[in-house]
Amino acid sequence: MLQPFLHQLLHALKNLLPIVLVVLFFQLIIFQSVPSNPISIAIGLFVVAIGIALFLLGLELSIFPVGKNLANQFARRGSLPLLMFFGFAIGFAAVIAEPALIAVAEQAQLISDGRVDGLTLRLIVATSVGLVMALGVVRIILGWPIHWLMIGGYITVLLVTFFAPEEIVGLAYDSGGVTTNIVTVPLIAALGLGLASSIKGRNPLTDGFGLVALAVMVPMISVQLYGIWVYQFSTAATLVISEAGPSTIHWLLKAIIDLATMVKDILPMILVVLVFQYLILRRPLANPLKVTLGFVMVLFGLYAFVLGLKLGLFPVGALMAEQLINRGMNSLILLFAFMIGFATTMAEPALIAIGNQAEEAAKGKLKGSVIRLIVALGVAIGITVGVYRIISGDSIHYYIMAGYALVVILTAFAPKYIIALAFDLGGVTTSEVTVPLVTALGIGLASAIEGRNVLIDGFGLIAFASIFPIITVMLYAIAVEHFSQLRSAAA
Repeated sequence: MLQPFLHQLLHALKNLLPIVLVVLFFQLIIFQSVPSNPISIAIGLFVVAIGIALFLLGLELSIFPVGKNLANQFARRGSLPLLMFFGFAIGFAAVIAEPALIAVAEQAQLISDGRVDGLTLRLIVATSVGLVMALGVVRIILGWPIHWLMIGGYITVLLVTFFAPEEIVGLAYDSGGVTTNIVTVPLIAALGLGLASSIKGRNPLTDGFGLVALAVMVPMISVQLYGIWVYQFSTAATLVISEAGPSTIHWLLKAIIDLATMVKDILPMILVVLVFQYLILRRPLANPLKVTLGFVMVLFGLYAFVLGLKLGLFPVGALMAEQLINRGMNSLILLFAFMIGFATTMAEPALIAIGNQAEEAAKGKLKGSVIRLIVALGVAIGITVGVYRIISGDSIHYYIMAGYALVVILTAFAPKYIIALAFDLGGVTTSEVTVPLVTALGIGLASAIEGRNVLIDGFGLIAFASIFPIITVMLYAIAVEHFSQLRSAAA
C-alpha cells in the first residue's frame, strides 16, 4: 500500500508544482520578497498533497471499482428506472462530498454573513446533479442529441440570470463549475461512456460525453433560483462568529468536529453503494476489506485536503491578491491570472484522463495533447477576463450572458462530434487545486479594491474558467473542419 500512496503523493505534488512555480516567479522576480509565513504555507501545500493522494488512492480502492461494477450490472439488467435511480444516487452522493464545493460553500456562508447557508447550497447543487444524471441516462438510452439540451439549457440559464440578484450570480456559476471535479468526473464519464458503448447504435464520442456538461449547467439554474428566494423573499440569517482565542482544547474540539463533518459528507456515498449492492442487486462486495480501507482513506484524505486549503492555498491566493493590488499595476494582475490559469490546467489529471478518452473515442479526429493546450488557453483567457471584470467593476451579468450567448451560437455551427466533449471539457478544467486558489484570488481582489462587494465581485472566476474552454474547443473544431474541407476541395 505504501508504494501506490507514494506514487499518488508524487502525482499530487507534481500537480501543485505549476502553482508553486508561478507564485515563486512573482514573489522572487516581480515582488523580490518572501511571504511572512512561508513555513505555514509550505506545510499547508504539503498537507493538501497528502490529502489528494489519500483521497485518490481511496477512490481507486473503493468507490471507482464498486461504482463501475454497479453500472455494468444495471446495464446488463436493462432496467431504465433502476439506471435512472442509480444515476441520481451516484450524482447526489458524489457531489455532496466534493471538496471544492465544500470550500466554496463555506466561503459563501462566511462572506454573506450566513444569509447563504453552506449546507443548503450543497444540498441544492447535489440534488441538481443527481437529477441531471438521471436525465443523462435517459438521453443516452433514447439517443437524444446533446446540442438541443445544451442550447435549451443555457437559454434557460441566461433567462434566470437576467432576473437573479447580483449577489448570487457569480456564486451560482462557480457552484456549477465545481460540481465536476476530483470525485465526480471519473464516475460520471465512466457511466456515460459505459452506457454508450454497451447500447447498440450509440457512439461513445457523441453519446458517451455530455453528462459532465449537464452536471455543470443545471446547478447554475437551481442556485440562482435559490438566490432569488433568499434575497427577495426570505429574511436574513445571522452568522455567529466566536471571538474566543484558539486554545489547544478549542483547536482539538474543532478538529474532532471537522472530522465528524467529513464522515457525514462521505456517508451518502457509502450508503448508496451498500444499498444498491446488498438490497437491490443482492450481491456481496467482491473485496469488503479492501473497499472498507478505501473508504477510510477517502475520509482522512478529504479531511487533510480541507485542512491544507486553510493553511496553504487560501493564504497564497489572498497574499498574491494583496501584493498585486498594492503594486497598483493591473497588467501584473492580469499576467498572474493568465499564468495561473494555463499552468494549473495543463497539469489537471481529470483533463488528461478525458483528453485520452476523447482521443480513443474519436479514432484519429482529435489529439489528447492538442485538446489540453486548447483547453488550458481557454482557462487562462477566462480567468484573465474574470480578473479584468473585478478590476473594472463591471457587472458580471453582462460578461456571463455574453459568454454563454456566444457558446449557444457556436453550438449551432460546431461539428456535432465535438459538442458534448467541448461542454464536458468546460466542466473538468476546475481542479481540486485550482478552485481554492482561484476562489481566494477573486475574494482577495474584491476585498482589496475599494468599492467592490466581496459577495458580488469575489465569486465568478471559476465560471469564466468553465465558459472559455468551451469556446476555444468549439472554435478549434470549426477551424479544423473548415481547413479539412478546403484541403478536400483543393484535392
